[in-house]
Amino acid sequence: MAILRFQALDVVNRRERVEVKYPSGKVSDYFGNHVFGLEEMQKILSATDFKKVESIIKEGKKIDIQTADAVAAGVKLWAMNKGANYYTHWFQPLTGSTAEKHDSFFDSLKNIEIFRGSALVQQEPDASSFPSGGMRSTFEARGYSAWDPSSHMFLIENTLCIPTIFVSYTGETLDYKTPLLKTIDVLDKVATKVCHLFDSSINRVFSTLGWEQEYFVIDRALYNARPDLMMTGRTVFGHHPARGQQLDDHYFGTISPRVLDFMKEFEIECHILGIPVKTRHNEVAPSQFEVAPMFEEMNLAVDHNQLLRDIMEKVALKHNLKVLFHEKPFAGVNGSGKHNNWSLSTDTGTNLLQPTNSARENLMFLTFFINVIKAVHEHSDLLRASIASYQNDFRLGANEAPPAIISIFIGQTLSKILDELETKGDIHIEKGENMYMKLGIDKIPEIILDNTDRNRTSPFAFTGNKFEFRAVGADANVSNPMMILNLIVADQLHSFYQTIEEKGELLEKEKRIAIIQVLREYIKSSKNIRFEGDGYSEEWKQEAKKRCLSNIKDTPQSLDFYITPKSIALFSKNNILSQREIQARHEIMLENYIKKAQIEARVIADICLNHIIPTAIAYHNTIITNALGIQELGINNTDMKQFVADISQQINFIRQQVQNMIQERKKVDALENHRDKAIAYCEHIKNKYFSAIRTSVDTLELVIDDEKWPLVKYRELLFLK
Repeated sequence: MAILRFQALDVVNRRERVEVKYPSGKVSDYFGNHVFGLEEMQKILSATDFKKVESIIKEGKKIDIQTADAVAAGVKLWAMNKGANYYTHWFQPLTGSTAEKHDSFFDSLKNIEIFRGSALVQQEPDASSFPSGGMRSTFEARGYSAWDPSSHMFLIENTLCIPTIFVSYTGETLDYKTPLLKTIDVLDKVATKVCHLFDSSINRVFSTLGWEQEYFVIDRALYNARPDLMMTGRTVFGHHPARGQQLDDHYFGTISPRVLDFMKEFEIECHILGIPVKTRHNEVAPSQFEVAPMFEEMNLAVDHNQLLRDIMEKVALKHNLKVLFHEKPFAGVNGSGKHNNWSLSTDTGTNLLQPTNSARENLMFLTFFINVIKAVHEHSDLLRASIASYQNDFRLGANEAPPAIISIFIGQTLSKILDELETKGDIHIEKGENMYMKLGIDKIPEIILDNTDRNRTSPFAFTGNKFEFRAVGADANVSNPMMILNLIVADQLHSFYQTIEEKGELLEKEKRIAIIQVLREYIKSSKNIRFEGDGYSEEWKQEAKKRCLSNIKDTPQSLDFYITPKSIALFSKNNILSQREIQARHEIMLENYIKKAQIEARVIADICLNHIIPTAIAYHNTIITNALGIQELGINNTDMKQFVADISQQINFIRQQVQNMIQERKKVDALENHRDKAIAYCEHIKNKYFSAIRTSVDTLELVIDDEKWPLVKYRELLFLK
């Protein structure tokens, strides 16, 4: 391994840039060139067919076979003119990544390229190896992928990709997209009803998303020389370098030439595929970066995030780099999140979470704003579960990541406004009085957009015209947390609307007063979820406990919030997931946790027994030989004896801990219940052994001859490019 390490370092030192030049012209000249969107459809389809497709996309109507045939013929012509020979249904199974099975347009029996509407609308991929949580037996392999017209088809590597949902033969959902689409629809309908209390011209409400993807980039040779990175995505060992992120000199610093070339190329690929990436910069930790797009409608934004990650990994290979999306690939420096900036917009162009100069619109803003707070308060545990994963446990609550306690930060100005609304006495509006002024909401200061500091310790913060869900991990498929957020807000808005409707036919002014009274009740009942201070502090943990806010740090226990009677009822009554489906997903998430813990335990044992201990013993023996030579010269070196004893102690500790972990694993693996096994892996394997073994290995790294150490060190991983 030591030889491999130095070979890798030599390769890095001889690397040359793969320079990238932008295509001629402006980005707008080639943006979306490989996307079969409405503009391309209008060019190819007949006017009648185009109107049908446009209606299907905008109103969610079911497509008929004649229209499907027309679209299939049009997209085949478009794709083949751009060099495509294959098509695939591109879907997002419960693995967290994307999946695709390619089929050729070419029919050898007829010696012609064929693509019919039936193939566009539906395929039947083998579903036996995808997670199902026990909903299907392994021999029941059939699953269906069905076209999602609301997300554009695109062309990549000469293959037409058709975004689809993925369901089982019996109709259960086997993907992330299906429940997300359902919550988008549910939220649209109820939010539009609430909007009509203020503005009857609004016909649709869109949930929008702007994600911020953080990631690390290291040299590919160094990655290949680290078995733990290859197998788990993170370094299970590695002593902190003398210089890490403490100088704050990497954040927004000059981007290194190799990484910049990599960024240029994946941005070009993204723009061709219609992904509106806009921002790039160095993040806080060495070798950490961020890319962010403009806001989009949620379904498209989710698809684009999954596609972006695929593109980044492929482009990185061309530049002899490796992208790391793991939430905590390196101990002691910042982990990587994927901050989800969520908002609601109307078909009239209004951002429902942005205050304005209009008193009436500000009441509408406060209605949605306060209902979101109420929703998070009512379902904070479920929201916590939505971002739970094996990797994210390493990140939450450390190095700029928010804690596992769900709270909301809204800033001083809005806190003051809500406090004033809460403490007002009974409101009586006399004839001729300015109701909005009387209520204190006639004008919310415009400075609101500038004075809502982001509070990096808050998992859910209002940032002027949106909520930023900061707790989402970098490797997550954002469909799941966004599906949960959409659902809890939709359910809360439904309760709010029903409450207002129950008050009967009121005059407009009376209805506004009724709305204010309900909002005041919500402000009082959800006040515990609001927190403006330091989420890392011990004082907050104690305060959160007094407020009855959960602080579940480990994933297996937090996943229980999916299957509480309250959560199951929430999913069922909104027709998002059945009880069987949500229990299956719970099983899948537990199983995923178990497998990742198993893999890390095996990797730790392998590296310790086959690399660290042999290296340490060899160095230990060398030191003993040298010590004997010193004694023959008549020199009694007490420090040398202690040094030898310390190394021996670390070797014995690592060996014993690894053997204990292996024996403990056998007991844990014998457990049949997924929940019991996941908790046991968390408490009796991960929490008990991983950190203890790491501490001893990292101690040896500091004392063993650098030329003998087998693992690429942090200073090399983080600073060599």
